[in-house]
Amino acid sequence: MARYTGADCRRCRREKMKLFLKGSKCDGPKCPFESRPFPPGQHGRGRTKETEYLLQLREKQKARRVYGVLEKQFRGYYEEAVAKQAKTGEVLLQILESRLDNVVYRAGYAKSRDMARQLVKHGHFTVNGKKVDIPSYRVSAHDIIEVRTKSKEITPFLVAQGEAGSKTVPAWLEAIPSQLKILVHSLPARQVIDTQVQEQLIVELYSK
Repeated sequence: MARYTGADCRRCRREKMKLFLKGSKCDGPKCPFESRPFPPGQHGRGRTKETEYLLQLREKQKARRVYGVLEKQFRGYYEEAVAKQAKTGEVLLQILESRLDNVVYRAGYAKSRDMARQLVKHGHFTVNGKKVDIPSYRVSAHDIIEVRTKSKEITPFLVAQGEAGSKTVPAWLEAIPSQLKILVHSLPARQVIDTQVQEQLIVELYSK
């Protein structure tokens, strides 16, 4: 499966904002964005003419990078959102938020979405009692996500239990660190999704 293998911090610099792709490193003084808050490359400090198309493109790229989704899959999510009888941009964000790797990250069981993706791929989780190792698996309301019994003693989950309560879990989820369990109460409405993305610009880009 294709995936991005370059430096995550370059992606933050390209979008001129922290995307929090490296977990705790993003909050510390060693974050490259702190010392170089401009796009990478020879012309990174130059002045770029911000056309309407460029603004739309950057917003789409930002969303893709935050959730770790490649272009083909992201386009598929958009087309699925268009088919729904609701606001396309809001449905698109809801689809991205309902990915299993994002849910694991939101619940505080991983430092970043990349780490959550790896934990899921290694088969450490079950959904409603069945093992799921597909990061893009979409959860539904009332799903119960649990760390498998034989995985509960590995370091990431011991750390998650030790740091329980240090991260705010969105209201549509309930994390139970003592049991390494996540309850999905509902799918998220737009107002509770804190991702800094202007989804309408993405819709405008794809609808041309």
